[in-house]
Amino acid sequence: MARKCRPALAVILVALACAGAQAGPLGERIRERRQQMRQAAADDGSAAADIGAEFGGSLSCEQWRRKLDRLQQLAPGRGAGPAPDQRDVAYGPGPLEKLDVFLPKARGGQPAPIILMVHGGGWCAGDKQAASVTSNKVARWTAKGFVFASVDYPMVADGADALAQANSVARAAAYVQAQAARWGGDPGRLILIGHSAGAHLVSLVNADADIRRASRMRPILGTVSLDAGALDVVAQMPHVYPFLRTRYREAFGDSERGWVAASPYHRLDTTAAPWLGVCSTERKDDSCGQARAYAEKSNGLGIRAAVLPEDKNHGAINKELGLPGSYTAAVETFMSGLDPVVAALLR
Repeated sequence: MARKCRPALAVILVALACAGAQAGPLGERIRERRQQMRQAAADDGSAAADIGAEFGGSLSCEQWRRKLDRLQQLAPGRGAGPAPDQRDVAYGPGPLEKLDVFLPKARGGQPAPIILMVHGGGWCAGDKQAASVTSNKVARWTAKGFVFASVDYPMVADGADALAQANSVARAAAYVQAQAARWGGDPGRLILIGHSAGAHLVSLVNADADIRRASRMRPILGTVSLDAGALDVVAQMPHVYPFLRTRYREAFGDSERGWVAASPYHRLDTTAAPWLGVCSTERKDDSCGQARAYAEKSNGLGIRAAVLPEDKNHGAINKELGLPGSYTAAVETFMSGLDPVVAALLR
């Protein structure tokens, strides 16, 4: 009965449109919710998930994308990050297989390390241009001499499940390595960073030698996973938040065999690179527990891995990386340990 009484998002939007006529505490709450929804539309899809948890129910990827498109109309032009030096560079044949490139603001005497950023959005949505994905990271790391690339990839509603998306991300990484010299970059000094679904994807690419081999990726320095919720897909599937269950089934399927194939924990072997798992202590589905299990297995294989628990919500872990402070410093400490050239730039 409670589900039937939950207001539909369309009704909420009508109520929000009238918020200007409201007064007092109720009016303030409505105005605050309207602002949250507009910001969710301007964000990379992960902030909108919090709104969906409260109002959305278990939607398919296509339904969720349509909702985000409608929300985006409330905030046209908002939420975009800095203009890239090269926009929509194709790394594959698909319409979403494109990346943006931000060139170093500081030039050293040798080719620059490269950071490849993969956005989140529940395998259903998201945008490489979102401010939460790029702004603080680009500002910090291009100023220190890094090439920064932000990548789009096909969505579930486009027919790409999580495993297919990981193969797209691997193709993007291989392309960046092949083209690095054009941007003053070093193909041997590539670091992968991803948030949410993107964190799952970079972790899977890092873990799975077959994915890297198929795309002809060269070795990478390491991977930073920003609050992945599916490092162990087999363990996660029975405990997915109710409002995400449909989307997880679309991303990973219904069989344990399919879950294992797309599970970083299960695909991890001795060819993987060092890995850092940032996790939110505010989540109820124990992303930190999955990160610790992955790190323990990795260290047992002789591959350096660590976990960084953060008292931040899921969106803040992405958006605030790059801002001065202890969080960014801790991530950069991991990055510095990967390579002396990286360490020299981050001093």
